Amino acid sequence: VMGILGGITATIPHLLHMKQTADELFEKGYLFSTIAAGRFEFALCTTSILLGGGARVGLEDNLWLGPGEMAKSNAELVEKMVRIARELGYEPTTPDETRQILKLKGRDKVNF
Repeated sequence: VMGILGGITATIPHLLHMKQTADELFEKGYLFSTIAAGRFEFALCTTSILLGGGARVGLEDNLWLGPGEMAKSNAELVEKMVRIARELGYEPTTPDETRQILKLKGRDKVNF
């Protein structure tokens, strides 16, 4: 998670450095996603999408929808990120597609 105490600062140059390092280490055989705490969440997640990665947004990382506007729910933050991705020509994966990509069981196969 970028932008947390003791972690890497949530800046686009730091994200680009991490992506470049991963490219050198793993070539093209990896998936990545960006999580950024605080006010730079949308800038970094948008950059991640433009670089071919995923994005995670939510109230656990950021309380604000925009300057001076507190988010009412996780759904509101997700809707904003989906809108940004679509405006840039990207179609976000569905929850089921994401589970398949990450090789997760799915909510119907867990006991909680």
